[in-house]
Amino acid sequence: MLSRRLSSLRTMTIPKHSLSDLPLPPPATWLTRNLTPDPSTPSVAEFRNKVLTNTPSLQRRARLLSAESHFSYVTPMPMPFPYDIDPPSPSDEVQNKGEYIEKWLAQREAIHNEKLSQTSPLRKYFPRNRDQARELIGLSETGLRDCLPHLDVGDAFSLIGAPTLANSFSEEGDGAPSDSEGEVAARRDLVDVLSGYAVLMNNESESTSFAPWSLRYSGHQFGSWAGQLGDGRAISVLVTPHPSNPDLTYELQLKGAGRTPFSRSADGLAVLRSSIREYLCSEAMQALGIPTTRSLSLISLPALQVQREKAETACIFTRVAPSFLRIGCFEAFNGPTEMFFFGGGQQKPNWDGLRVLGEYVSKHVLKLNLGEGEAWGTKLVLEVSRRNAKMVAGWQAYGFMHGVINTDNVSLLGLTIDYGPYAFMDVFDSFHICNHTDEGGRYAYKYQPNMIIYALRALLNALAPLIGAEHEFGDRAVPAGWANDISKEKIDEWRRKGLELRPELERVAQQETADEYGRLLRKRLALRRVEPTDETRLFKPLLDIMETHKLDFHGTFRTLSTFKPSLLEHQGQPNGKAATKGVPPDLESFITTLLAFTPQKQTMQYDQATTEWLQWLDKYAERIESEKDLWGTDRDAERTAAAKSANPRFVLRQWLLEEVIHKVERDADSGKRVLAKVMHMACNPFEPWGAEGDAREESDFTPEEKEERRYCGMGDTKMLGFQCSCSS
Repeated sequence: MLSRRLSSLRTMTIPKHSLSDLPLPPPATWLTRNLTPDPSTPSVAEFRNKVLTNTPSLQRRARLLSAESHFSYVTPMPMPFPYDIDPPSPSDEVQNKGEYIEKWLAQREAIHNEKLSQTSPLRKYFPRNRDQARELIGLSETGLRDCLPHLDVGDAFSLIGAPTLANSFSEEGDGAPSDSEGEVAARRDLVDVLSGYAVLMNNESESTSFAPWSLRYSGHQFGSWAGQLGDGRAISVLVTPHPSNPDLTYELQLKGAGRTPFSRSADGLAVLRSSIREYLCSEAMQALGIPTTRSLSLISLPALQVQREKAETACIFTRVAPSFLRIGCFEAFNGPTEMFFFGGGQQKPNWDGLRVLGEYVSKHVLKLNLGEGEAWGTKLVLEVSRRNAKMVAGWQAYGFMHGVINTDNVSLLGLTIDYGPYAFMDVFDSFHICNHTDEGGRYAYKYQPNMIIYALRALLNALAPLIGAEHEFGDRAVPAGWANDISKEKIDEWRRKGLELRPELERVAQQETADEYGRLLRKRLALRRVEPTDETRLFKPLLDIMETHKLDFHGTFRTLSTFKPSLLEHQGQPNGKAATKGVPPDLESFITTLLAFTPQKQTMQYDQATTEWLQWLDKYAERIESEKDLWGTDRDAERTAAAKSANPRFVLRQWLLEEVIHKVERDADSGKRVLAKVMHMACNPFEPWGAEGDAREESDFTPEEKEERRYCGMGDTKMLGFQCSCSS
């Protein structure tokens, strides 16, 4: 399997580049060329030549940025915080402690450059007094294939080893470096940059200069205004165009690479536990067809301990997306109130910063294809609404719970972003809360569509004055300085006009959610025609049965993939044991299989559950029969194949995630092979893992098949409904 995978990647005709040699998109499209930097890091040249060498604490010090700022240049530096700064020897006296600290930090910054190839647009900078063990434990094949097919990862997959669940300690298939110097060099380059050790910048002219950055944004957290938040542990280190579509660019962002100006009192680091969870789930969501940020790599820093509820190992996760801008980016320029407190707060509104951000998002992120001078505010809000409505419909259809739908965690592109205490539904509970910090159930499964609308309202609130002004200007885009010297009364008038868009925003979001949810539920039930009664006649009654009788969400859908209307044809005819209930043996066996997906077999009311299933299956069969002309001659086989391609056999359940995390924490060498296999299963969730449907005795299964089957199960009942915390 490993050799086939490597072969498929190697034989692609797209020219390959090591990470440091990846091409950059045209500078005119860069976020850093279109938006406003923090005045403390006003340009790449000043950042590189002055800040990094003389006042590096500027990029590590928690502070409110100037109101016009969209981002701050910042370089990765994964180190424990508070920094353990070595005191001078007893014979030395420090005249200026501030200067001493700046010098100590500068000695650990990546400021020593290495010349790359003649074609490389960037230079690689290294530190001299900061080195630590860096272990590649995960590399996403699908993220690489879809987003960065031109990236040469060298012998990285070989180093991880052959994916396995049952034989992770076997020497056969264990990871080993290549004999090729070129492959080793490409892998080392990948690990150096994505571990936060080396930094990519350049020495070109100001118009083409490049350096990493972190975003400023604000937001509502659990419904309360929190003011400036920002990328407290995320640093975007590179952006590169997709080789088959130059207009599509992908941003590489390190999560857990050290402090930024937005870290507040935190250390800017991430732990192995949370990194593994996001690494796996990003690709699992992609495989389910739900819009998401993507995974690239996991690099453990085994010598760096991070204190959370307990001491844990640090890890840097690299995620990939066309953009990481979120609703909170707009809120930073027009929040509901100003606030100031130690380490944080919220700046006054900055109307031109709002305009600059909106113009960039409209043109380069959402690509709204506007005419010259055309108003963009309304179109931007409605497009973000449509995208996020489609995303949350996918969440609901596949039982995904995000856990922290704060406005700073809602992507402008409608991508699932910032995976924290997420969970996939086990036993169906419409009120399930996956985040134990969410004591009031604000982000429970049932309320997720409402919370997305709440976030969309926050976006509209931020942009409302500008939208109102566009209307007054004849549906034209506002010019630079559009709100200079404008009275508060006029701003309020524009705001009221802009807020008139709210009913349309809500209508668009609700309709898009309903349409997409219906499409996905019909896909899961292998139905091809839209019926207006599907929600009330099929979808809701099905979920009610699951909830009433505490049935597993995904197991139930997967079992329904094999349902055939012919099972109901002989219902009521005398036939052995089932005749007393009027249920044919095959139908009784099918319903028994459905009812087996419960952790509470002893309290199951089997007669009531059977009756409810018979009533629902009768309606389902009638609906299937009404579509018989939409399928081929072997309708049952075609429907089963279609349903199985939409209902995962493998799901990232909480018990499974906890087990994988513990295996990697206990022993990275064997654990990363298990991690690779779980990633492969997550990326191919519809496959019949664990010899599904195989008639052999289980004793005849291979050890790998047995483990696959276990990993497709519900797991320990104690872990059902397991809640995570926000800590990471």
